[in-house]
Amino acid sequence: MTRRAFAYPAVVTRWAPDARGRLQRAAVELFTEQGFARTTVPQIAERAGLTTRTFFRHFADKREVLFDGEGVPETATALMHDAPAHLDPVSLIADRMRFFAETAFEGNREEVRRVRVLVEAEPALRERDQRKRADLAAAIRRGFAERGEDALTAALVADLAVSVLHIAVDRWLDDPADDSSARPLANVIDDVLARAAALPVRD
Repeated sequence: MTRRAFAYPAVVTRWAPDARGRLQRAAVELFTEQGFARTTVPQIAERAGLTTRTFFRHFADKREVLFDGEGVPETATALMHDAPAHLDPVSLIADRMRFFAETAFEGNREEVRRVRVLVEAEPALRERDQRKRADLAAAIRRGFAERGEDALTAALVADLAVSVLHIAVDRWLDDPADDSSARPLANVIDDVLARAAALPVRD
């Protein structure tokens, strides 16, 4: 089974008409038009109407334009910190993933799909994608540790959360319905979690 790439794209924060958003939009346009390898930082800056120095104030390199640095792990930590104290670990990740889907992904389906295509086509981006998955799982484990969960529970639920999120996003992006009629990502997440809970256990 081929594991689909899923970037933690900066587009999920909705591109704003500021320097960072302009650089993100310009980079994706150029990566799509001429390929990741052939696109340079000066080209991205020029397309955005900005300087190379401005680019490096926002991003460490051109790969990070698609992955938003530490943004997603930091967001995961903050979401866990704000979660109601009474939630058990699985209910917590379900609640937080639904919130993240509704506030970050909805309205950006086509942009996220474009980024996924770019990541899958480029080995350097696939490697960064895998590292970002690991960063997210580590952030979730830290969040559970801060809530007093034992290390084994934290590790298991963190890995479950990352797997469910990525499977759900793949299903959401592959839905043939157009963006206006596609099922909300939060509903797809619920379906994937339900399927995981219903998996048969054989002796």
